[in-house]
Amino acid sequence: MTRAGTRERAGKWLRHGALAALVAVAGWTGIGLHGGPIVSSVALARQAPDASTGVSGTVAPAQLPPEAAATLKLIEAGGPYPYPKDGVVFGNFERLLPQHRRGYYHEYTVPTPRARNRGARRIVCGGAVKRIDNCFYSDDHYNSFKRIVE
Repeated sequence: MTRAGTRERAGKWLRHGALAALVAVAGWTGIGLHGGPIVSSVALARQAPDASTGVSGTVAPAQLPPEAAATLKLIEAGGPYPYPKDGVVFGNFERLLPQHRRGYYHEYTVPTPRARNRGARRIVCGGAVKRIDNCFYSDDHYNSFKRIVE
């Protein structure tokens, strides 16, 4: 490569580096280039129609996949569950479900046909164990939820 080509590549990297530094500083301060706050794409994706939760609607048990209906019956019966992690505390770290104390929510696997692992489908229930009146369904591994209602 010629010296001119090397200088041109170095200039590109310098410009990209300067832009990256500007973005990093703007992100650190929370101020966008036009003076407004920075809102990440993750935050935008997690905003819900209802400002208090990230639950996007409801679903009847009859509308759920048959595996989810079977999981609801297992929850109501108190098990036995097919996966060791079923029934563990769900931390609600995504903050999409209504806020409650730690230990309020528990998660359960909804088997996915032909999946080699647990898959992405879950039911998360709040309150006492064996109660299914405050459950939520996620088919995208906690990126969104629908309240399960009769």
